[in-house]
Amino acid sequence: MASDRDTLPELIKPSHYFLSLYDLEFGGNFTYQGTVKINVNVKAGAEKSSEVVLNSYQLTIHSAELELNGSTRPSKDISYDEKSQRATLAFGEQFGSSGEGVLTIKFQGTMNNVMAGFYRSKYKPKGDVPSSVAKDDEFHYMFSTQFESCDARRAFPCFDEPNLKATFDVQLELPEDQVALSNMPEKSVEKSNKAGFKTVLFDRTPIMSTYLLAWAIGDFEYVETHTKRKYNGKSLPVRVYTTRGLKDQGRFALENCHQVVDYFSEVFQIDYPLPKVDLLAVHEFSHGAMENWGLITYRTTAVLFDEKTSAQSYRNRVAYVVAHELAHQWFGNLVTMDWWDELWLNEGFATWVGWFAIDHLYPEWNVWGQFVTESVQTAFQFDSLRTSHPIQVPVRDALEVDQIFDSISYLKGSSVIRMLSAHLGEKVFLQGVADYLKAHQYKNATTNDLWSALSKTSGKDVNSFMDLWIRKIGFPVVTVAEEPGQIALRQQRFLMSGDAKPEEDETTWWIPLGLQTGASATEVSTHEVTALTKKEDTIRNVNDFYKLNKDLTGFYRTNYPAERLAKLGEAKNHLSVQDRIGLVGDAYANAVAGYGKTTGLLALVERFQDEKEYLVWSQVLTNLSNIRNVFADIPDISKALTKFSLNLITPAVEKIGWDFKEGEGFLDVQLRVALIMSAGLVGHKGTVDEAVRRFKLYTSGEDKDAINPSLRGAVFRIAVNEGGEEAYNAVKNEYKHTTSIDGREICLQSMGRVQTPELAQEFLKFVFSPEVALQDKHSGTASVATNAKVRYELWKYVRNNWDSTVYPLMSGNMVVLERFLRFGLNKFADAAVADEIQQFFADKDVRGYDKGLAVVDDTIRSLAAFKKRDEQVVREWLSERGYLEKN
Repeated sequence: MASDRDTLPELIKPSHYFLSLYDLEFGGNFTYQGTVKINVNVKAGAEKSSEVVLNSYQLTIHSAELELNGSTRPSKDISYDEKSQRATLAFGEQFGSSGEGVLTIKFQGTMNNVMAGFYRSKYKPKGDVPSSVAKDDEFHYMFSTQFESCDARRAFPCFDEPNLKATFDVQLELPEDQVALSNMPEKSVEKSNKAGFKTVLFDRTPIMSTYLLAWAIGDFEYVETHTKRKYNGKSLPVRVYTTRGLKDQGRFALENCHQVVDYFSEVFQIDYPLPKVDLLAVHEFSHGAMENWGLITYRTTAVLFDEKTSAQSYRNRVAYVVAHELAHQWFGNLVTMDWWDELWLNEGFATWVGWFAIDHLYPEWNVWGQFVTESVQTAFQFDSLRTSHPIQVPVRDALEVDQIFDSISYLKGSSVIRMLSAHLGEKVFLQGVADYLKAHQYKNATTNDLWSALSKTSGKDVNSFMDLWIRKIGFPVVTVAEEPGQIALRQQRFLMSGDAKPEEDETTWWIPLGLQTGASATEVSTHEVTALTKKEDTIRNVNDFYKLNKDLTGFYRTNYPAERLAKLGEAKNHLSVQDRIGLVGDAYANAVAGYGKTTGLLALVERFQDEKEYLVWSQVLTNLSNIRNVFADIPDISKALTKFSLNLITPAVEKIGWDFKEGEGFLDVQLRVALIMSAGLVGHKGTVDEAVRRFKLYTSGEDKDAINPSLRGAVFRIAVNEGGEEAYNAVKNEYKHTTSIDGREICLQSMGRVQTPELAQEFLKFVFSPEVALQDKHSGTASVATNAKVRYELWKYVRNNWDSTVYPLMSGNMVVLERFLRFGLNKFADAAVADEIQQFFADKDVRGYDKGLAVVDDTIRSLAAFKKRDEQVVREWLSERGYLEKN
């Protein structure tokens, strides 16, 4: 057993489960009864043992018996360890021998309401609902599972570790007029002994990890298509299941799904291995989606899309999330990481290859530009903190696992995969991945196994240059010094706080330079020196024009001299979208860390007034908003930065207008949305007036077509920002009555724009009321966090209601609690607030969300240091350019 893992004893290994659930109580306490028969291998050396230890959490085990070598013995004692989420079945006498046995356990569980294990989701149905469907005064319920990372143990006693793979037979008893789903197709349906009930048995699964098992029960209907490609001579059925009345909103996901299944079967050179693909929309869901083999579950906004009422941004989201989860059917399900320390193997790869598939389906979306402005920049942000962790990080137990489902595992992992793919070449890289999958299918594998396959295919020692990227914390900034005909490069660890100590800066990364140089921006060619492999080096034969890190494929920041940054800004129209995004993102990050100056960033973005690309504008607007956020409590600078932003945005927003044109592309729509929202929130009069006018027409019911669905978020935010209590109540009313699948999420994000402490407290009470589902609470609080006018009210609410409301409501699912705290408290730029937060949690048991609190503390203190350091120089720069009001 690895010393850094708290794992089950190795004396007993499962090979097959027969799981039967029955007597489900569709109301009251929502309990159910279960029997699980586990085929086990009692290994040599277990002869003197007399007990079986397995995972069980919030279950009651009624009885257990072990049949081994012809004798059956009942358990004499059953004990539980809540902290380690284990049960010990003591049989009283030594096993006496090893061999194959059957462990039979009868138990009781609860279909809980915390989005983990086997749980219930509330919803308001459309259409006539069978009387058997569970309901209360206001809601109906569906039932489904969420087992990753370690919550299969909440549903049934099991050996709940990823490398303890087994096959599964699932049998469910349910009302005759409802639908049951699981990983595999139905094998048989029989009448139950209970009147009005049936028993559904599903086909046996392939060998797989417990976290991938899934089932669901509810009033489901579906839309269906089939793959174009044949699998074992037949096209596969592909379905999107929803509760009644929503199935047609699954057609967009369906159309993507069958194409991606065929595409990945070709790319990975292994046919999709199951006989069906089901996608299920779940009304309450802690994550975005879950890759259960053959029964993929999704938050509704990640799989449903209505052509008439959904914002276009959700089209992009649905397409990507569908592809990401399908990637897991091979990378994660067919070949599984050995232990949770290599979670990145699942999530980093699925993130990269998910975008790879969307680029194949929608080349006009400029997916890699989107990847750079969203995924790469977010990964940089989290990995620039001292509280970051290596991509491959030691994980001891379940509560630690949940906290690494984060931007490092997903986004830094995928960014590093993209860097490696660019270096090896896409074709070579994908061949290596296919070879890795073929070699380890139906087994567990490690990072080194992937590196070995890629090394063999490419003829390069991949481990030698990738190992540090995976096993060391952080990433580098490459600082450039110019000399005639050459540049000197120095790499050091990038920290947002800008103060890496020598012991924190010992890693020498392999850095692909992506250096292009030429007489001018229009005459560049790739430099012969491909990588920086020392702490410092000099690159010769560099012409007058040069730029590092082409298309931002390398995972590092670049810190240019101020004059070079200005020259690159002048040449921006000759740079790729990714290069322009990287230029702005690096300038912002270097300013925050103190490697550069905020004034350098402001001077750079001034040149982007005529920018035409949404993805570049997105980076500019995000970084400007962050700067305004940091200086929000310094009145003169805050006003001047608002003026600066208004001056930058005005020509673009006035040019793009409000009218959507026939045949307009996805990126054009997103540009209009971004510019209108940003212009309105910094007070562009024309935008504000038009937004308020349309808002009144829409909310009064006079003209429900006054707001294009894609502009609801922008218009609602601007209206609440400007309109006080009346506008807030109008959006709250919209939240309660919207029928759009994305409507509630948009309303919550908009209501966070309130401008008074009283309305902020009213909104937070609403967020924590039963009217807002647990999965959505962070949507509301994150919007308050980005609202400098009232963000302190959020911290006050958390502090004053921690024991009575916040912790009791959210602690049943630590993923939700950690995310809420991290998104809600990390926007302050005041060390005094960091002190308050630190003191408040000093005497609390923070296990399960301690890493989120560490991120909050590190971020606040870094932003506070940045504000203090750059305050005067920013004030002087803004004053020189006439943005600062004279006293």
